[in-house]
Amino acid sequence: MKRMAIIFGSFVLSWIFLAGIQDETPFYIPAKWPKPHYDFTQNPLSKEKFELGRTLFYDPDLSRDSTISCANCHLQYSGFTHIDHSLSHGIDGKIGTRNAPVLINLAWQQFFHWDGGVSSLNKQAINPLTHAKEMDNRLDEVLRRLNQSSFYRNRFYLAFGDSVIETASLLKALASFTVSLVSANSTYDQVKRGESSFTNQEESGYQLFKKYCATCHQEPLFMKNEFKSNGIALVPALNDYGRMGITNRKEDSLLFKIPTLRNVEFSFPYMHDGRYKTLKDVLNHYGNLHEQQPYFSKELKKLNRVLTSNEQKDLIAFLKTLSDQEFLFNPLFKYPKNERNASFQKN
Repeated sequence: MKRMAIIFGSFVLSWIFLAGIQDETPFYIPAKWPKPHYDFTQNPLSKEKFELGRTLFYDPDLSRDSTISCANCHLQYSGFTHIDHSLSHGIDGKIGTRNAPVLINLAWQQFFHWDGGVSSLNKQAINPLTHAKEMDNRLDEVLRRLNQSSFYRNRFYLAFGDSVIETASLLKALASFTVSLVSANSTYDQVKRGESSFTNQEESGYQLFKKYCATCHQEPLFMKNEFKSNGIALVPALNDYGRMGITNRKEDSLLFKIPTLRNVEFSFPYMHDGRYKTLKDVLNHYGNLHEQQPYFSKELKKLNRVLTSNEQKDLIAFLKTLSDQEFLFNPLFKYPKNERNASFQKN
């Protein structure tokens, strides 16, 4: 196991490298965090894989008409989601049925997408690449384009030792980038490391959070690998039954994956359908749930009261301590400057 100190601005992070990782990548395991779910033995990280995955993530040529990249719906400064509309927008201006989820600390997640329809990060990219309302391409066409590019053939050879690009290497390259999106240097993290302290308002909000929110949004990841109903009834126009669409079990109707609250200040709009624009809207929603509503999980019953104005302000102040500026503006995650992206022209 290797350790390397990397300085970002005025602070130092310990970058912890797993067995099999030979070169510098942004992935690290913060102290006192649980073991990741991601199986690095199936896709050992390397600088070459990470940089290749980053280039692919920002390349619109992966879409059917070369207009949509992964980054179109996953913008770094918003926690790798979109903020200008409630539902995702894909090729030809087509509108999806869900708000794009954030891409944060994916190594600790067991399921992907709001319904958990994918259980492996190494397979997750198939959905956006091929979905008719997202990038709307065929995998064979994506591979054809990549194999026609001398840039990509060279980069895949450096990353995987083979210049023939196949589905598995494409997906593992993308996963090497997204699994490296670790956010763990917010004010909250600095407080937990003894480097800072909460204000009185933030501390008050933290106590409210632990009382009303922490059952589902568990520290330190502020998420849980489970599916819950959050009190939002079926929207007929979207016809989205959540987890039930995957399992076909009635008891899974309207259950959706519990998202992380890290960087929640910047990842609006909120909920799986993006219906709420502000954190105050979200708190008002949870405070106005009624016992007769059949579509909210038992964990929400403790929230079944409207917080006072001051309590809302305190809780929101705490939630803002989960914002990680270094993550949101880390140059290692930005659009890569290389000869491929200088023109995005096929070779």
